[in-house]
Amino acid sequence: MSTQMRWGIIGCASIAERSVIPGIQASETGVAAAIASRDLDKARQMADKLGIPTAYGSYEEILEDETIDAIYIPLPNHLHKEWSIRAMEAGKHVLCEKPIALNAAEAQEMADSAAANGVHLAEAFMYRNHPRYDRILEIIASGEIGELRGIHGTFTFNSAGSDGNVRFRRDWGGGSIYDVGCYPISAARLIYGAEPVAATVHALLSPAHDHVDMMASGLLEFPDSRALTFDCGMWAAFRNTLEVLGTEGRIEVPSAFIGTPHFYVHTKDGRREEQHPELNQYALQADSFAAEARGQADVRFAPADAVANMRAIDACLRSANERQRVEIQQ
Repeated sequence: MSTQMRWGIIGCASIAERSVIPGIQASETGVAAAIASRDLDKARQMADKLGIPTAYGSYEEILEDETIDAIYIPLPNHLHKEWSIRAMEAGKHVLCEKPIALNAAEAQEMADSAAANGVHLAEAFMYRNHPRYDRILEIIASGEIGELRGIHGTFTFNSAGSDGNVRFRRDWGGGSIYDVGCYPISAARLIYGAEPVAATVHALLSPAHDHVDMMASGLLEFPDSRALTFDCGMWAAFRNTLEVLGTEGRIEVPSAFIGTPHFYVHTKDGRREEQHPELNQYALQADSFAAEARGQADVRFAPADAVANMRAIDACLRSANERQRVEIQQ
């Protein structure tokens, strides 16, 4: 077995170019070995720009490349299931961009394929790989902020004026809940160590953007009378924050998912800043993925976690469209 995991990338999305491919290249275990596009010229341009040795003009070709160990999929959301399953059936491990699928049923099909083919499948929530979240969980477990009472998360940005944005295609899985609302939802599930039982969401469904949710505000109910309140949007000023509220204090994360990794702990004794190194979360993600795929580390977030996150997203979308509270069946 090669000491490096040889990655193939399906698609030339901006997240791949800007973050994930450089992260793989900066990792200790990975090499970006090939990239595929349905347009060979586009694949070659991206390969040349990022120093990737091989470019393919079809997705099928990269799956036939026996030197590729793992596939990263940053395609539009409606293509995640098809190409993840095809990659896994070709014997490749798969890192699929979030959200992993269009719904929980699709995510379950993908999880079943991973099990059937004996490969590793992971959802690309890079922020969970940064050690600051382990530290946040450690502080909560210590009792320093008391019993947990609530979490509030945000992730908003403004891309409403961009033309041809795949996030504005309703049939392709567009909208802010899919794109960025998934982050505070996953973070709350991680911090509570539990699954939500109901969702209530109000959304701006924009006719100018194919009626996708360009802004959404939601409440996810968790067991023990706890909750996540969140807002997400693609037509608002930028922010990505998290606040964890306890009976004796709170944790404030000003840049919860991207940006500077420091955070603050507020208690009766005052405010303490927790400094953490500016590590490349995408490189950490690649290294964690490789270790798990090769059986060198326990799998922390199994495909079942992605299925559960999609159940919550399904309920949020249904609530936004039907304007009612939706219970979540586990």
